[in-house]
Amino acid sequence: MTSLIYVFVGGGLGSLSRYGIARALSAFELDFPLATLIANALSCIILGFLMSLGFKGSMSVELRLLFLTGFCGGFSTFSTFSGETFALFQNGSTLYGFLNIGLNVIICLICVYIGLKLGE
Repeated sequence: MTSLIYVFVGGGLGSLSRYGIARALSAFELDFPLATLIANALSCIILGFLMSLGFKGSMSVELRLLFLTGFCGGFSTFSTFSGETFALFQNGSTLYGFLNIGLNVIICLICVYIGLKLGE
């Protein structure tokens, strides 16, 4: 039961953080879903960094549940990315749709690598 609490708290904090980014960027009325890209990229840096600590054995199971499963799971969002990408295609913004796919995949992989290197 304690494990569920760690995931619940971390997920809530991650979701609130993602909401904060989306809210901060909403004033700019962008045609591109930048808030989701930023949240996913930051989450990948955090994930990579924490993974490197986990590889060294310097992270408890509880902290992994809180931050990796909970926070990063709530902060990053594949469903929002997918929905926004679908909406871009549906609205005729094909270039932005493909750009969103490419940027999310490439930037997020680079961010995991950066996080891993920061944790070394």
